[in-house]
Amino acid sequence: MENCIFCKIIRGEIPSWKVYEDEHTLAFLDINPVARYHTIVIPKTHHENIFDIPPAVFSHVCTTVKHLADLYQEKLGLTDLQIRHNAGANAQQDVFHLHMHIVPRSADDGIDILHIPHPEWRETFDDLLKKLL
Repeated sequence: MENCIFCKIIRGEIPSWKVYEDEHTLAFLDINPVARYHTIVIPKTHHENIFDIPPAVFSHVCTTVKHLADLYQEKLGLTDLQIRHNAGANAQQDVFHLHMHIVPRSADDGIDILHIPHPEWRETFDDLLKKLL
């Protein structure tokens, strides 16, 4: 995609702080980090999000995420990470090129991703499953 910021990074048109690169993926430090070593992992082919990426390409992305998690644990001693992908505008996706965030976490980092539980929805589980099975 010509105007995609991540495609421009892949093509070398925009600088990045590259952490890792292989034939299929690229990983770089997030320019707007929420934590030290906040990393973005992308496929080198343009796919908007999880809904249109081929499974084999997504597998390469996940393999790179795992490699970096192991690297960060080995080199930095990190044991708490948040791995995240946002798919679609309502899920707060802001760059429409599939990407995974690796966010190192610590007890005092001030990051709070609040999920509001809805236990009342449990009574609808049977109906929900009927739509999937």
